[in-house]
Amino acid sequence: MSDEQKVQEEAAEQVEATTEAPEEAPQEAAADDELAAALDEVAGLKDQLIRTQAEMQNVRRRAELDVEKAHKFGLEKFANEMLNVVDNLERGLAAAPEEEATKAIREGMEMTLSGLISALERFNVEQVSPEGESFNPELHQAMSMVENADLAPNTVMAVMQKGYTLHGRLLRPAMVVVSKGAAKIDENA
Repeated sequence: MSDEQKVQEEAAEQVEATTEAPEEAPQEAAADDELAAALDEVAGLKDQLIRTQAEMQNVRRRAELDVEKAHKFGLEKFANEMLNVVDNLERGLAAAPEEEATKAIREGMEMTLSGLISALERFNVEQVSPEGESFNPELHQAMSMVENADLAPNTVMAVMQKGYTLHGRLLRPAMVVVSKGAAKIDENA
């Protein structure tokens, strides 16, 4: 082969390479576009997976809280009914005279009442008897307000009916009489 033939072959190869290069460029661009689309789809699916996992975790947590609340406050209706029994026993003790003839009945009622109250306390039902404390509208229901110079304003003077809570949640507010403070006397009049 002569030098001329070698130069011609090299030129032909270069011409072929330049003609093939434009064909490869669109194929590479299409492959790059497909790759970018696939990467976007993967990123979207990853995001969707993370969101689905987070949602499932939230659902599981809410279900656990619902079960916990059901265990904690499942006795609420029953406890409310038992409070009427406690009230009736307390009224019965207050009405029964302290005589020798009724001594056995009073003792039986007192034992029943203390047993019922201790059973309620085992299930976290606690009495709210706020006499002498400041009025708290979250736990107390004011039945009346009475002027009293001896007590600070908004102090519970008397408890008409005890209140109760279950695990810190109010079952029944304490019905109370609240001090209003002494009436102000206008000395200028």
